[in-house]
Amino acid sequence: MKIASVLSYYKAPPSDENLKLASQVGVTDVVIRYPGPDYSKLHSIKTRIESFGLNATVVEGYLPLEEIKMGSVKRSDEIEQFKTAIRYIGQAGIPLVCYNFMSGGDWARTSLNEPARGGALVTAFNINSLPPSSSSKVNIQSSNQLWENLKDFLEQVLPIAEEAGVTLVMHPDDPPLPTFQGYPRIMNSIESFERLVSLVPSPANAICFCQGSFAEMGVDIPSTIRRLGKHIKYVHFRDIRGTTSNFVETFHDNGQTNMVESMKAYDDIGFQGPIRPDHVPQLTGEEQGEPGYTMLGRLFAIGYIHGLIQAVQQKTK
Repeated sequence: MKIASVLSYYKAPPSDENLKLASQVGVTDVVIRYPGPDYSKLHSIKTRIESFGLNATVVEGYLPLEEIKMGSVKRSDEIEQFKTAIRYIGQAGIPLVCYNFMSGGDWARTSLNEPARGGALVTAFNINSLPPSSSSKVNIQSSNQLWENLKDFLEQVLPIAEEAGVTLVMHPDDPPLPTFQGYPRIMNSIESFERLVSLVPSPANAICFCQGSFAEMGVDIPSTIRRLGKHIKYVHFRDIRGTTSNFVETFHDNGQTNMVESMKAYDDIGFQGPIRPDHVPQLTGEEQGEPGYTMLGRLFAIGYIHGLIQAVQQKTK
């Protein structure tokens, strides 16, 4: 397993300080945001990361996808933009692209400053705190339509990804509800991920196993890792307490998931890809940072993941 991390805030590139810190604490792989349809920017970011002894191995976020999800009249143009992105990413030698198919937006929380251990701040979701939805704006009327949009997208893009040497890894809906603010959602169960990989079979069609999102589904994490096994190519390592409709995120060591057994499961399936801490608590002094993406909590999580990997791998020798 390769320990990876997101080191940027919002759309800013990773700072020298954060790249140095990542290298010092044993991170080997960096997750970057898509900088747009300019290969020189992508190449420059990758080269800079490599100058710190790190590898850029995942592109995640800011991908052209919203019109594709919604099946709008602009979807064909956006599919061509996505193909261009895949070609650039492959040309740069970056092997993984993490995307989602959450219609009408991205991951969502109803609170970004819930108090946690020692006064740290975490994010939370409570469906009862959502404002009323405005369903009149929704273009997608059913989950079946969303599945059709996904199939058409994969049929067009996966051949390009295979040619470019890039694997697409699907992130679960977060929260994994059947609908959100009037929009249908489809990547919200183990079965939906099994349907995904069989929808358009390809070595470039794989899974980002976000532990927190699967924990929100209420499933047993270690057994789900083993069940989806060979299709997992990228891991978001995080945890929660609660249920699909009402949960808080946690430190990596005090959520509801057995993290030791989860790491054993990754070892059992022979997972060798990047595993990164996700959505960390904000610690003292970082209250103005991006919720879930500040650096001090990330350093704690990286150390915790190191310890779990060493403990599990030591027992298997």
